[in-house]
Amino acid sequence: SKTSAKQIPFASKHLFQKHTLHLIMQAGGPVMVLNTGTKREHGRRAQMGNIAAGVAISNLIRTTLGPKSMLKMLLDPMGGIVMTNDGNCILREVDVSHPAAKSMIELARAQDEEVGDGTTSVIVLAGEMLAVARPFIDRNMHPTVVCRAYNKALTFALDIIRGMATDVVDGDEERLRTVVRSCIGTKFVSRFEDQMVDLAVLAVKTVCEESKSKGGKKIIDIKRYAKVEKIPGGELSECRVLNGVMFNKDVTHAKMSRSIKNPRILLLDCPLEYKKGESNANIEIMKDSDWDDILRLEEEYIQKISMSILKHKPDVVITEKGLSDLCQHYLVKAGVSAIRRIRKTDNNRIAKVCGATICNRVEEITDSDIGTLAGKFEVRKIGDEYFTFVEECQAPKACTILLRGASKDVLNEIERNLQDAMQTARNVLTEPLLLPGGGAVEMHVAQALREHADKVEGSEQWPFAAVADALEVIPRTLCQNCGGDTVRVMSKLRSMHADGQNANFGIDGSTGEIADLNEVGVWEAYAVKTQTIKTSIESAIMLLRIDDICSGSKPRNSAYGDALNSGQLDDM
Repeated sequence: SKTSAKQIPFASKHLFQKHTLHLIMQAGGPVMVLNTGTKREHGRRAQMGNIAAGVAISNLIRTTLGPKSMLKMLLDPMGGIVMTNDGNCILREVDVSHPAAKSMIELARAQDEEVGDGTTSVIVLAGEMLAVARPFIDRNMHPTVVCRAYNKALTFALDIIRGMATDVVDGDEERLRTVVRSCIGTKFVSRFEDQMVDLAVLAVKTVCEESKSKGGKKIIDIKRYAKVEKIPGGELSECRVLNGVMFNKDVTHAKMSRSIKNPRILLLDCPLEYKKGESNANIEIMKDSDWDDILRLEEEYIQKISMSILKHKPDVVITEKGLSDLCQHYLVKAGVSAIRRIRKTDNNRIAKVCGATICNRVEEITDSDIGTLAGKFEVRKIGDEYFTFVEECQAPKACTILLRGASKDVLNEIERNLQDAMQTARNVLTEPLLLPGGGAVEMHVAQALREHADKVEGSEQWPFAAVADALEVIPRTLCQNCGGDTVRVMSKLRSMHADGQNANFGIDGSTGEIADLNEVGVWEAYAVKTQTIKTSIESAIMLLRIDDICSGSKPRNSAYGDALNSGQLDDM
């Protein structure tokens, strides 16, 4: 396929220039370059197909943007039902065949992992960036020219956004709560926003640590140290952030204490049972007493490790591995409670809250490894399950968020919304800059781009100005989703932002009217907004640069090959 036209003496140059690699005439007969079953899209058709696929994905979740957004009900392959307006969750469940559509879905996942919010906005904006590029491709403008203009527009837009940003004073709790409230306001749990804001802010502040090696920079690891525990039943008002952690385990023996004040906690990562052979182990016994000797050796080993633990006087022993009956016996006699087979992640959180160090061998335990910062160890029964609580800790750096609700579907949606809220709080604490929400930033940047477009030389000024049209999709969609008079409102908002004025004015997503978002209290994290615009424009550039799509060597076994063979992509 890398052979040039000069190296093929009888090649039809017309076919070669068209990039059709399927058949090349040589010595009077056809030469097969690609497999006969391979399907191939190239040139204008491939570009238009990519644009159509991106716009289709964008339209799929456009109605889920804003506080008056609609929910989507999705049926997964296992028969379960998901009801959500979270862009990333919706696209994760949707099965698509077009490669460009799959690339768009990856955007939402990347946005969710990077900043945790703005997953719907990034897809809607990326789809619009592709839609406004379609007229230029139709008029035979080279995609590279469009991409160059998009890059210039991105650089200019980021400079404008940085100038609009407002600093947050360290310790300004009210401003932090305002940003998280704006995030919660577009979610399913907006009816309980005050309680959810409290949960998110408290959880993030609990796990916040200052790095000594990175010049006092804040490190907030929500994924590892802020665990969400969902228990169906009860009321939403019972949701709370524990001053410690909880996990779904009970003590191993009925006679062990289930409530201990100021416990000394020992955490282990080793089995408290006799070591079994890693593979088939054969023991040759010559007389009856040998069997007794083997059992005695096992018992002596268990007794030895039990005594090694008990000499440090722990009140609670928690291990990630197994715990033998004989070891239980020694621990019960000493009045020690024990929990076995706990998850590694739970063990790490317990270590964070009680100041313990996880030990890998019982022989290496020291008194400094014992955790003494927890005020209470207690096992409680909630519903049909037993849960262990390690609470009343001194300055814990991990926590568990206990969620109660009517059903699993409700709890799953609350968890998704709470994760977004915690990520938003984390973004503000790590990068304390705010921007007005409600489409004000997009409209302000769009007007600035239009005014600057005349200074861009050559044909690039048209795609440069088109980025401004694409950015307006955010305020327009917010207005549409709450039933506002879109044409009149957008025209008025455009005139208000002319000449760089009224930067804080945007769409009130609850009413569809223009409002001063500083007074309404709708703010967004700077990190979320910049990431949204960067990701959407860069993904549009990437898709516009594709001019050839080859399905794999076995199209019958690929979703895209099936779509090509069935003619589903012919209309795109």
